[in-house]
Amino acid sequence: MIVAQGTHGSAESMRLPWLDRATGHAGIAFYRFLTGHEPAEADIREDEDFDRHVLASILSAAAMDGGSIAEQAGLAGPEFSALLTQHFPLIEVSVAVRLLPSDLIEDDEREMVRDLLLAQRSTEGDVGRWLAAMIARRAMEPNHLWEDLGLRERAELSRLLARHFGPLAARNTGNMRWKRFFYRMLCEDDGFVMCTTPVCTQCNDFDLCFGEETGESRMAERRREFHRSADANLQD
Repeated sequence: MIVAQGTHGSAESMRLPWLDRATGHAGIAFYRFLTGHEPAEADIREDEDFDRHVLASILSAAAMDGGSIAEQAGLAGPEFSALLTQHFPLIEVSVAVRLLPSDLIEDDEREMVRDLLLAQRSTEGDVGRWLAAMIARRAMEPNHLWEDLGLRERAELSRLLARHFGPLAARNTGNMRWKRFFYRMLCEDDGFVMCTTPVCTQCNDFDLCFGEETGESRMAERRREFHRSADANLQD
Protein backbone atom coordinates (compact mmCIF):
# COMPACT_ATOMS: atom_id res chain seq x y z
CA MET A 1 0.00 0.00 0.00
CA ILE A 2 1.28 3.48 -0.81
CA VAL A 3 1.54 5.53 2.34
CA ALA A 4 2.15 9.27 2.57
CA GLN A 5 4.54 10.19 5.35
CA GLY A 6 6.69 13.20 6.04
CA THR A 7 9.45 11.38 7.88
CA HIS A 8 12.75 12.12 6.18
CA GLY A 9 14.92 9.18 5.28
CA SER A 10 12.45 6.54 6.46
CA ALA A 11 12.18 3.23 4.66
CA GLU A 12 8.71 4.19 3.49
CA SER A 13 9.80 7.55 2.09
CA MET A 14 12.48 5.81 0.03
CA ARG A 15 9.67 4.02 -1.83
CA LEU A 16 7.89 7.27 -2.70
CA PRO A 17 9.68 9.13 -5.51
CA TRP A 18 7.35 12.10 -5.12
CA LEU A 19 7.99 12.72 -1.41
CA ASP A 20 9.75 16.06 -1.08
CA ARG A 21 12.66 15.42 1.29
CA ALA A 22 13.62 19.09 1.04
CA THR A 23 10.33 20.38 2.44
CA GLY A 24 8.76 17.31 4.03
CA HIS A 25 5.48 18.40 2.49
CA ALA A 26 3.62 15.46 0.96
CA GLY A 27 0.75 17.47 -0.55
CA ILE A 28 2.74 19.99 -2.56
CA ALA A 29 5.33 17.36 -3.44
CA PHE A 30 2.68 15.02 -4.83
CA TYR A 31 1.04 17.84 -6.78
CA ARG A 32 4.44 18.67 -8.28
CA PHE A 33 5.04 14.98 -9.00
CA LEU A 34 1.75 14.81 -10.93
CA THR A 35 1.91 18.11 -12.79
CA GLY A 36 5.53 19.25 -12.84
CA HIS A 37 4.78 22.57 -11.15
CA GLU A 38 3.59 24.13 -7.90
CA PRO A 39 -0.14 24.47 -7.13
CA ALA A 40 0.18 28.26 -7.10
CA GLU A 41 1.50 28.16 -10.68
CA ALA A 42 -1.47 26.26 -12.14
CA ASP A 43 -2.95 27.87 -15.26
CA ILE A 44 -6.66 27.01 -15.10
CA ARG A 45 -8.07 29.27 -17.81
CA GLU A 46 -9.01 26.31 -20.03
CA ASP A 47 -11.52 23.76 -18.74
CA GLU A 48 -9.26 20.78 -19.39
CA ASP A 49 -6.40 22.43 -17.49
CA PHE A 50 -8.80 23.26 -14.69
CA ASP A 51 -9.96 19.63 -14.48
CA ARG A 52 -6.36 18.43 -14.31
CA HIS A 53 -5.61 20.93 -11.55
CA VAL A 54 -8.67 19.79 -9.58
CA LEU A 55 -7.77 16.11 -9.88
CA ALA A 56 -4.16 16.77 -8.86
CA SER A 57 -5.33 18.90 -5.93
CA ILE A 58 -7.68 16.23 -4.58
CA LEU A 59 -5.08 13.49 -4.87
CA SER A 60 -2.52 15.74 -3.19
CA ALA A 61 -4.90 16.49 -0.31
CA ALA A 62 -5.42 12.74 0.04
CA ALA A 63 -1.65 12.24 0.15
CA MET A 64 -1.46 14.66 3.07
CA ASP A 65 -3.79 12.53 5.18
CA GLY A 66 -1.69 9.37 5.15
CA GLY A 67 -2.71 5.85 4.22
CA SER A 68 -3.71 4.78 0.73
CA ILE A 69 -3.99 7.78 -1.55
CA ALA A 70 -6.64 6.07 -3.66
CA GLU A 71 -8.75 5.22 -0.63
CA GLN A 72 -8.41 8.70 0.88
CA ALA A 73 -9.47 10.14 -2.49
CA GLY A 74 -12.51 7.86 -2.71
CA LEU A 75 -11.37 5.75 -5.66
CA ALA A 76 -10.87 2.02 -6.07
CA GLY A 77 -7.47 0.92 -7.36
CA PRO A 78 -8.53 0.45 -11.01
CA GLU A 79 -10.22 3.88 -11.07
CA PHE A 80 -7.11 5.51 -9.61
CA SER A 81 -4.98 3.74 -12.21
CA ALA A 82 -7.22 4.93 -15.05
CA LEU A 83 -7.20 8.50 -13.75
CA LEU A 84 -3.40 8.60 -13.61
CA THR A 85 -3.05 7.02 -17.04
CA GLN A 86 -5.46 9.46 -18.69
CA HIS A 87 -4.47 12.70 -17.01
CA PHE A 88 -0.92 12.23 -15.72
CA PRO A 89 0.62 9.85 -18.26
CA LEU A 90 4.24 10.94 -17.76
CA ILE A 91 4.59 9.63 -14.21
CA GLU A 92 5.59 6.12 -13.25
CA VAL A 93 2.11 4.70 -12.85
CA SER A 94 3.16 1.05 -12.73
CA VAL A 95 5.08 1.44 -9.47
CA ALA A 96 2.32 3.42 -7.79
CA VAL A 97 -0.68 1.36 -8.80
CA ARG A 98 0.85 -2.04 -8.15
CA LEU A 99 0.66 -1.47 -4.39
CA LEU A 100 -2.83 0.05 -4.26
CA PRO A 101 -5.80 -1.77 -2.71
CA SER A 102 -8.34 -2.82 -5.33
CA ASP A 103 -11.36 -2.65 -3.02
CA LEU A 104 -12.96 0.48 -1.63
CA ILE A 105 -14.99 0.33 1.56
CA GLU A 106 -18.24 2.24 1.05
CA ASP A 107 -20.64 3.67 3.59
CA ASP A 108 -24.20 4.87 3.24
CA GLU A 109 -23.51 8.56 3.83
CA ARG A 110 -20.78 8.73 1.22
CA GLU A 111 -22.91 6.82 -1.29
CA MET A 112 -25.78 9.25 -0.80
CA VAL A 113 -23.60 12.28 -1.53
CA ARG A 114 -22.03 10.54 -4.52
CA ASP A 115 -25.40 9.54 -5.95
CA LEU A 116 -26.72 13.09 -5.45
CA LEU A 117 -23.83 14.41 -7.52
CA LEU A 118 -24.10 11.71 -10.17
CA ALA A 119 -27.79 12.46 -10.65
CA GLN A 120 -26.96 16.12 -11.36
CA ARG A 121 -24.04 15.70 -13.76
CA SER A 122 -23.62 18.23 -16.56
CA THR A 123 -20.59 16.69 -18.32
CA GLU A 124 -19.98 13.33 -19.93
CA GLY A 125 -17.02 11.02 -19.46
CA ASP A 126 -14.98 9.65 -16.60
CA VAL A 127 -13.98 12.91 -14.92
CA GLY A 128 -17.45 13.75 -13.62
CA ARG A 129 -17.95 10.21 -12.37
CA TRP A 130 -14.59 10.21 -10.59
CA LEU A 131 -15.23 13.64 -9.13
CA ALA A 132 -18.59 12.56 -7.70
CA ALA A 133 -16.85 9.76 -5.78
CA MET A 134 -13.91 11.94 -4.78
CA ILE A 135 -16.04 14.85 -3.55
CA ALA A 136 -18.28 12.46 -1.60
CA ARG A 137 -15.26 10.92 0.13
CA ARG A 138 -13.56 14.23 0.92
CA ALA A 139 -16.86 15.64 2.23
CA MET A 140 -16.45 13.22 5.15
CA GLU A 141 -13.43 15.23 6.35
CA PRO A 142 -13.93 17.98 8.98
CA ASN A 143 -12.74 21.14 7.21
CA HIS A 144 -14.39 23.33 4.58
CA LEU A 145 -14.95 21.19 1.50
CA TRP A 146 -12.71 23.28 -0.75
CA GLU A 147 -9.90 22.82 1.79
CA ASP A 148 -10.27 19.04 2.00
CA LEU A 149 -10.30 18.89 -1.80
CA GLY A 150 -6.91 20.62 -1.74
CA LEU A 151 -8.19 23.59 -3.75
CA ARG A 152 -6.72 27.06 -3.44
CA GLU A 153 -9.98 28.86 -2.67
CA ARG A 154 -13.72 28.32 -2.49
CA ALA A 155 -14.21 29.87 -5.94
CA GLU A 156 -12.46 26.86 -7.47
CA LEU A 157 -14.98 24.53 -5.83
CA SER A 158 -17.87 26.64 -7.10
CA ARG A 159 -16.43 26.51 -10.62
CA LEU A 160 -15.93 22.75 -10.35
CA LEU A 161 -19.53 22.16 -9.29
CA ALA A 162 -20.96 24.54 -11.88
CA ARG A 163 -18.96 22.81 -14.61
CA HIS A 164 -19.56 19.15 -13.77
CA PHE A 165 -22.74 19.26 -11.66
CA GLY A 166 -24.47 22.30 -13.09
CA PRO A 167 -28.12 21.56 -12.19
CA LEU A 168 -27.18 20.97 -8.56
CA ALA A 169 -24.93 24.02 -8.35
CA ALA A 170 -27.67 26.21 -9.81
CA ARG A 171 -29.95 25.29 -6.90
CA ASN A 172 -27.58 26.93 -4.41
CA THR A 173 -29.05 30.37 -5.01
CA GLY A 174 -28.18 31.65 -1.54
CA ASN A 175 -24.47 30.74 -1.74
CA MET A 176 -24.79 28.26 1.11
CA ARG A 177 -21.66 26.39 2.13
CA TRP A 178 -21.39 23.51 -0.27
CA LYS A 179 -21.16 20.67 2.24
CA ARG A 180 -24.19 21.95 4.12
CA PHE A 181 -25.97 22.45 0.80
CA PHE A 182 -25.43 18.81 -0.20
CA TYR A 183 -27.04 17.60 2.99
CA ARG A 184 -29.89 20.07 2.66
CA MET A 185 -30.61 18.68 -0.81
CA LEU A 186 -30.52 15.12 0.51
CA CYS A 187 -32.95 16.01 3.29
CA GLU A 188 -35.33 17.79 0.92
CA ASP A 189 -35.26 14.86 -1.49
CA ASP A 190 -36.36 12.67 1.43
CA GLY A 191 -39.10 15.09 2.43
CA PHE A 192 -37.32 16.61 5.42
CA VAL A 193 -36.23 20.18 6.18
CA MET A 194 -33.05 21.15 8.01
CA CYS A 195 -34.50 24.19 9.79
CA THR A 196 -37.95 24.86 11.22
CA THR A 197 -37.84 28.63 10.56
CA PRO A 198 -39.51 29.96 7.39
CA VAL A 199 -36.38 31.78 6.15
CA CYS A 200 -32.71 30.98 6.62
CA THR A 201 -31.85 34.33 8.20
CA GLN A 202 -33.99 33.39 11.22
CA CYS A 203 -32.30 30.03 11.70
CA ASN A 204 -29.92 29.43 14.62
CA ASP A 205 -27.57 27.62 12.25
CA PHE A 206 -27.29 30.52 9.82
CA ASP A 207 -23.57 31.07 10.47
CA LEU A 208 -22.87 27.37 10.01
CA CYS A 209 -24.58 27.37 6.63
CA PHE A 210 -23.59 30.75 5.24
CA GLY A 211 -20.49 31.86 7.18
CA GLU A 212 -17.23 32.87 5.54
CA GLU A 213 -15.14 30.15 3.91
CA THR A 214 -12.06 32.22 3.29
CA GLY A 215 -8.60 31.37 4.51
CA GLU A 216 -5.35 29.73 3.58
CA SER A 217 -5.37 26.47 1.62
CA ARG A 218 -4.33 23.36 3.51
CA MET A 219 -1.22 22.86 1.37
CA ALA A 220 -0.09 26.44 1.81
CA GLU A 221 -0.75 26.26 5.54
CA ARG A 222 1.23 23.02 5.93
CA ARG A 223 4.15 24.46 3.99
CA ARG A 224 4.16 27.62 6.10
CA GLU A 225 4.10 25.53 9.29
CA PHE A 226 7.01 23.41 8.04
CA HIS A 227 9.17 26.43 7.27
CA ARG A 228 8.32 27.96 10.63
CA SER A 229 9.35 24.73 12.36
CA ALA A 230 12.56 24.55 10.32
CA ASP A 231 13.45 28.14 11.25
CA ALA A 232 12.86 27.37 14.91
CA ASN A 233 15.14 24.34 14.73
CA LEU A 234 17.89 26.43 13.19
CA GLN A 235 17.67 28.84 16.09
CA ASP A 236 18.00 26.09 18.70
